[in-house]
Amino acid sequence: MRILVVPNAANPRSVTAAGLVCARLAAMGYEPVLLAADADASDLASFGVAHADIGTPELAVALGGDGTILKAVHLLGPSTVPILGINLGRLGFLSGADGGELVAALESALAGEGKVERRQTIEASVSMGGRSVGVYRALNEVFVGRGGGSRGVELAIDVNGQRLAQYVCDGVIVATPTGSTAYALSAGGPLVSPEVRGMVLLPVAAHALGVRPMVLGPCDAVRISCPNSARADAGVSVDGDQVPARSALDAVEVKVGEHDVHLLRLDGRDFYGTLARTFLGG
Repeated sequence: MRILVVPNAANPRSVTAAGLVCARLAAMGYEPVLLAADADASDLASFGVAHADIGTPELAVALGGDGTILKAVHLLGPSTVPILGINLGRLGFLSGADGGELVAALESALAGEGKVERRQTIEASVSMGGRSVGVYRALNEVFVGRGGGSRGVELAIDVNGQRLAQYVCDGVIVATPTGSTAYALSAGGPLVSPEVRGMVLLPVAAHALGVRPMVLGPCDAVRISCPNSARADAGVSVDGDQVPARSALDAVEVKVGEHDVHLLRLDGRDFYGTLARTFLGG
């Protein structure tokens, strides 16, 4: 049985944990694998495989914080492989166990224990220079807005083909319910239970009065475009990773994704307990 191990190579605790996890898995008769670059960075080269050769493992173990879980999500693509996040980072809002429970959590997961939470994704179709450059999948959010420049961009927002608004702003976030606790939270958006299906639409630093975030339905479609060439220096990021740009952005179309992410929780925490402990001082 193949198990994908996803460390944060910049976190020494995570690198050490990856060695322990691989040794334990191998001793139990499992086949641990890491992305080749992660394996080299963790001194585990014998377990490294190319991205295309990861296949469909039975379980993914993300050793770090929420960013490491997002990395596992993007490595696995649209598969429904359960992801066990073991928190070795700062927040660990998406994690299913704490770092102090590393071996016990791993053994519990392999024994089929825990609860699988299904988390909705979104898909962004990006067009630049008059052509499609790809479809990208996000667990947290898609951001369309200015990059390193100091000037705001002008963005038009359409929902289901209807022009909703046009702003000069820093950008626009389209977030999942899971992503409502990430960038959208920092920008003043609402907290949304992951049981809700839909999207949060949130302009960032819009030069307008009365701008409010909106919660859209699961069948809604958002289109963000650049109507003014003088203020069209916009980029796109997906879960914090920049989409490569070789020409000017035309539009980004966002909808609810067809495939959910499966997060494995072993510690009995639910969304509200984690929310209280992480953000509300509970």
